[in-house]
Amino acid sequence: MSGPNSVLLVDDEPHIRLYLKAILKRLGVETFYEADDGEPAIEIYRQKKPDLVLLDINMPNMDGLEALSKIVEVDPDAVVIMLTAQASRKAVEKSGEGGATYYIRKDTLKDEMIEIFKNVFSQIWEEE
Repeated sequence: MSGPNSVLLVDDEPHIRLYLKAILKRLGVETFYEADDGEPAIEIYRQKKPDLVLLDINMPNMDGLEALSKIVEVDPDAVVIMLTAQASRKAVEKSGEGGATYYIRKDTLKDEMIEIFKNVFSQIWEEE
């Protein structure tokens, strides 16, 4: 299965980043960058240009939607999956309008999350 080699995990909760890293390692991701807020995430994105960004919407200083718009400014082709506990239609629509590739709820079961990642990876990386 094709997929990203490098991923930027952006979430203010360290245990969420650890959980996502464990899942993505099982899917073959080798390189991880981490940020606990939007501003450092933008700087890491500029410097490292990861293949994929997993971006939480609710963070204390710069939220994920603002970070998404700045990442897309830096790279209009950025692949960003929004990750959040929110499931509101408005949040999903704003994510899509802002340039997010996909939207995953944090409470998605692990096996279902793995399947979502596999589907997204095959759509994006097998097209190349």
